[in-house]
Amino acid sequence: MIKKEVLEIRKLFTPSKCNLTRICGCYVDAEKNKRTHLKEAFLSIPEEEAFKYFDIFRKALSGTIGKNLLNMEFPLEQEAPGGTQEFLMRLRASQLQDEELIEEFYDRIIENYIYGENYYIILVHGAYDLPKRASDGTDMWDAADDVYHYLFCCICPVNLSKAGLCYNAEANVIEDRVRDWVVDAPDLGFLFPAFNDRNTDIHNLLYYSKNPEQLQAELIDQVLGCTQPMSAKGQKETFNVIVEETLGEHCDYESVRGIHEQLTELMTDNQDAAVPLELDKTEVKKLLANHGATTENLESFEQYYDNSVGEKASLLASNVASTRKFQIKTPDVLVQVNPERTDLVETKVINGKSYLLIEVNDRVEVNGISVRTAPVPKTDEEDAL
Repeated sequence: MIKKEVLEIRKLFTPSKCNLTRICGCYVDAEKNKRTHLKEAFLSIPEEEAFKYFDIFRKALSGTIGKNLLNMEFPLEQEAPGGTQEFLMRLRASQLQDEELIEEFYDRIIENYIYGENYYIILVHGAYDLPKRASDGTDMWDAADDVYHYLFCCICPVNLSKAGLCYNAEANVIEDRVRDWVVDAPDLGFLFPAFNDRNTDIHNLLYYSKNPEQLQAELIDQVLGCTQPMSAKGQKETFNVIVEETLGEHCDYESVRGIHEQLTELMTDNQDAAVPLELDKTEVKKLLANHGATTENLESFEQYYDNSVGEKASLLASNVASTRKFQIKTPDVLVQVNPERTDLVETKVINGKSYLLIEVNDRVEVNGISVRTAPVPKTDEEDAL
């Protein structure tokens, strides 16, 4: 799913556009016991509660695609009878009316979700009448000819509210606040089927993780059965190693700066595109060849890329480079540079020692204090001394 499609689904979680038919929930304690259940038509829950659920659902469709929001594909074997995709298809077809299927879904999550505290599993079914799109991009709601039936699941931590004092309006006193168990914003969630090209795509789903470095691999593998993509941090670390290994002795400041500038230019040109910029093996190889990689190293690059990233896998440009940051680091010094002025920094060897040279003007601050960079002219008295 691309950003525009995610936003289209996200906008449905409002009172005016709500198409949710049924909601189920299961509160699980730290010992993995089911403490309470919720099963009812969504429109029957109190309005104030519905608003809270809308907030939770919208948060589970927020973040950056490729980091917090991950498109995942089902392997073919998971679409066969007994597979995870086939199970989700049956759950969706039941429209959450089959209690045995719902309980089995809860059991699968409880068994594979690694979390040592209380949490709340929320599962909803929705039916979205897909409006046709006019040539100017407006929705024609009176011309809907298809329905997108979907499941949306969120897993929210439940934490004890903070201790403190509060004002009791009835008694008109300040007193100790009663601590409650509060359902917080979701840590994980998924939308099935995916809403690709504004159509039902039963071969894919959209996965949400509040922390992009804690994807819950066990849950993805055992409950969803999808191929887990490399995390944003993993992509960055893998790309860095590929650059270092492929450039070898040519991995100097100028080469790395050149790679950064080329990536920044590509990302800037692509910033208004509907699909995030991806770098496949051919594009990464060309990038390295342009900035000092030898023919011999480029030959070994192919094997290393296949083993670490995947022969047909791609890296998101936004995960391996940033248009807003350029950082130079040594064990003792950290330099932040405006990405558009990397030309102000260069490396040079003076008297056998390597130096990092930064061109400065008259405005230099040290701990917020303006300092002079040019030598102060000596007075006649100082010259006499």
